[in-house]
Amino acid sequence: MKPYVEPYLETERLTLRRFTAEDADLLIELDSDPAVMRYLTGGKPTPPEEIRERYLPRILAGYQKWDGKLGLLAAHLKPAHERDPGAFIGWFILRPKPEGPLDEVELGYRLRQAAWGRGYATEGSRALLDKAFTELDVRLVWADTMFVNRGSRHVMEKLGMTHVDTYFPDFDDPIEGTEHGEVRYEITAEQWFSSRPAR
Repeated sequence: MKPYVEPYLETERLTLRRFTAEDADLLIELDSDPAVMRYLTGGKPTPPEEIRERYLPRILAGYQKWDGKLGLLAAHLKPAHERDPGAFIGWFILRPKPEGPLDEVELGYRLRQAAWGRGYATEGSRALLDKAFTELDVRLVWADTMFVNRGSRHVMEKLGMTHVDTYFPDFDDPIEGTEHGEVRYEITAEQWFSSRPAR
């Protein structure tokens, strides 16, 4: 039985918690779905050994680096609202660049197909934005995705984030859609407090 982990954040339907060393299988399963990885690797799964030996250790190290306040968070369904209580549906991220300022953080998420189209991405992201600006002294939150990833762009726009840049990075192994570029969205604390998205 896995040890209990104190929730980092709870919403109406979700519990977000920190990952543990026993959670590799959750990440391996998530990254094995070609549809989930479509806009990341062109559908190629992340090798399990990479998750166990590099990816998960970096996640755990991040909690120490940022005193548990920022990092990658496992998302589970809450019992009172869903048919599959406690199910792992993916992760959310709220963290700065490796050597970047703590008041500028990235927002992101990766969800299982079964969780798509239910509003979880918006619900979890909105709660993280609120925490970032009201509790963590964050000044700016940004998010990146492929231009052709209309689903993620729609979530960012629903959150009140603004499209500020389209850019064209060089990739050694470009995937379909790369030719249209990447987009960056941002929202500041001032913007969040002045016009919070409708709940």
